[in-house]
Amino acid sequence: MVKNESEPGGNGDTQRREVVVSSPNGLHARPAGKLAQAAQKFSASVSIASGEQVVDAKSILDILTLAVGEGTTLELRASGDDAPQALDRLERLFENRFREE
Repeated sequence: MVKNESEPGGNGDTQRREVVVSSPNGLHARPAGKLAQAAQKFSASVSIASGEQVVDAKSILDILTLAVGEGTTLELRASGDDAPQALDRLERLFENRFREE
C-alpha cells in the first residue's frame, strides 16, 4: 500500500509515498480539511497527485478538486527539511481513515 521513494531535485529531494483512500465516502470535505490542516503544520512543500492532476496539500479547495472516491491511489509528495515528518503524518491520516489518533 505504501511506496517510499526519493527523487533528486534542485534544492533537495522530493519524497513520495502512495496511499489508498479507504474511507467509504472518499476524500470529502471533512478528511480534506484534516489533511490540509496537518500539511500546514510543516514548512515542507506538500502536494497530492491523482493521475496527472497535482494539487497543493495545504489547500482544502485544491484537495477537493481531486474528487477522489474510495479505493483511489494517491501519491503524496513533499520536499523540504521536514518532508519525511510531513509524509509520515499525512500517511497516518490515510491509514486511520482520518480518525483522531
